[in-house]
Amino acid sequence: MAQVYRGGRLYGSDLPDRLTPHEVRNREFSPRRRGVDVGEVREFQSEVADELADLHRQVRLLSQENDRLKRALRDWQTLHARECRPNRGHW
Repeated sequence: MAQVYRGGRLYGSDLPDRLTPHEVRNREFSPRRRGVDVGEVREFQSEVADELADLHRQVRLLSQENDRLKRALRDWQTLHARECRPNRGHW
């Protein structure tokens, strides 16, 4: 089952909002008296956003693999249950 996000939040859950790469890239900061190099901030934001995008991709792939393994286990259990003889002993 694919996970669907609405505004950074897993749809239909009470999990906290997820920060998206788009939000990291487009975050604006208020200017201060002793400011920072805007180019360095944007470069850092880009690096963080790229890593965040990679992590989201990994989570999606692992979730798909987890679903596949659950289905395989369920299929194996169904097959095994059909082959087992009923227990006639004490246990």
